[in-house]
Amino acid sequence: MDNPDAGRILQIMSIQSDIAIVGGGLNGTGLALALASSGLTVTLIDSHAPDARRDAEFDGRSYALALASTRMLDAVGVWDVLAPDAQPMLEIKVTDGRAGEGPSPFWMHFDHAELGEGPMGFMVEDRHLRRAYLDAVAAHDGITHLAPAMVTEQKVDGPWARVLADGHEVRARVIVGCDGRRSGVAERAGIKRSFKDYGQTALVAAIGHEKPHGGVAHQFFMPAGPLAILPLTGNRSAIVWAEETARAEALSALDDDAFIEALRPAFGDFLGALHVAGARFSYPLNLTEAESLVAERVALVGDAAHGIHPIAGQGLNQGLRDAAALAEVLTDAMRRGEDIGAEDVLARYAAWRRFDATMLARATDTFNALFSNDNRTVRALRDIGLGIVNATPALRRGFMREAAGLTGDLPKLLQGKPL
Repeated sequence: MDNPDAGRILQIMSIQSDIAIVGGGLNGTGLALALASSGLTVTLIDSHAPDARRDAEFDGRSYALALASTRMLDAVGVWDVLAPDAQPMLEIKVTDGRAGEGPSPFWMHFDHAELGEGPMGFMVEDRHLRRAYLDAVAAHDGITHLAPAMVTEQKVDGPWARVLADGHEVRARVIVGCDGRRSGVAERAGIKRSFKDYGQTALVAAIGHEKPHGGVAHQFFMPAGPLAILPLTGNRSAIVWAEETARAEALSALDDDAFIEALRPAFGDFLGALHVAGARFSYPLNLTEAESLVAERVALVGDAAHGIHPIAGQGLNQGLRDAAALAEVLTDAMRRGEDIGAEDVLARYAAWRRFDATMLARATDTFNALFSNDNRTVRALRDIGLGIVNATPALRRGFMREAAGLTGDLPKLLQGKPL
């Protein structure tokens, strides 16, 4: 039988941009907007269709955006759209204890009034942030959005990097991997990564409650893992509840009423009656780090570079800091007439971000080991530590500035300045 495809010429559409970004999640779209705002052209390749990304049920997460991160969103033109749905975090309370026994008398309390720069951050729901990003991407002439499109090949050809994705060949000076903890960009570039399984799963949900939260975020450290209670708009809070994986799976299988009954001993009764206010989700927790942030004409951003434990709520903020730093390095190189994909240019990005990213990964790993256990001696030491920090104004303000993303060598976008 004759082959019906015999003699057919495969037509591959060619696209040329300064940057090809693989991964259309929050880091990828944020980076695309940052780069395009400085005049660089971007092709954004996403395996999900835009309509799926816009679906309110696509993902039930919410994000604690540090103050510096909101300044970046303002600089790339999306914060005005997000602000009406964002909940300011005015206070953060951190304590230790066991479910059903109440908190330890030793705790840390951060108040935004002491920071003197506004709220320490804002809670933004995933559904609002994704929609604002996608609308801004669609409106920008400098961004070509390929979605849905799966990358099947990438290679370097002299001064160009090439990506094949569902009948498209994208030529760019740099490929940026924003494609998560199992980054295909990193794998195809030969970048190896370490992996550590915490044996924990995060249960994520929006919880409605009887009493107002007052803009206060809570971090409650329990033996199996931390419970974060984060204020959303209205009488709702987002929870990120880390539990040992076997128990987390059992909790995920419960109906909403039974889930609330299981949550109540850890959550407490300070916000009155509780109910589930949306879909529930779960995510395995692990630590994964790429051995290098760059390769030949390749750079990694966000979870593709370093996926960390959510214990400090810094995952997305870390990705935005990566994106801001990379956008600034590439923009400066472009304006100096350099090859933006040259080894020495990408090395500047790696040098800028490697130390900060490694230290945060080590810190979250250590915090999880220190606080996710029930050893009596360790509990006593960490409680004393919390009390010392809370009683020392300089230490307390230092932690507050760190939580707000205001420390270190900040890229321009995180200072609210255009590139």
